[in-house]
Amino acid sequence: MASLVKVLLVEDTRVDAMVLSAMLRKLHCEITMAMNGKESVDLFIEGRKFDIVFCDKDMPIMSGPEAVEKIRAMGESDVKIVGISANNNAQEVFMSAGADMFVPKPMKFDVLEAMIQEVINKKNNTMV
Repeated sequence: MASLVKVLLVEDTRVDAMVLSAMLRKLHCEITMAMNGKESVDLFIEGRKFDIVFCDKDMPIMSGPEAVEKIRAMGESDVKIVGISANNNAQEVFMSAGADMFVPKPMKFDVLEAMIQEVINKKNNTMV
C-alpha cells in the first residue's frame, strides 16, 4: 500500500477544520493541524515534512500568506501549498506569497480528492 499523504491543515476556525479533516480522513490522509500561520512555520522549523499544506488566509498571530512566504523562504519548494479562503480576493495574495494554488471556501470533496490524487501520483513517480 502506498504511503499516506501527509497533510498540514492550517485553519483557526474549528468548524472549517473539522469539515476539511473529515474529508481528508476519507481520502486516508495523515493530518497534522495548526491553528495559525506561526504554528505551521514552527512545524517546518522543527524539520517536519508534509506533502501538501492547506492554509487559511485570515488567522491570529500570523496570516496564511505570511506563513506561505516564510515556508517558501526556508527552501521548502517541493511541498504543495494550497491557499483557502472564503474571500475571493485572497487568491492574489496567496499566489504572490508562493502558494501553488487557491481554492475558495467551502472546498468541494471532488476538488480536494483531485488534489490529493495529484500528490499521490507525484509521490509514486518520485519513488520509481
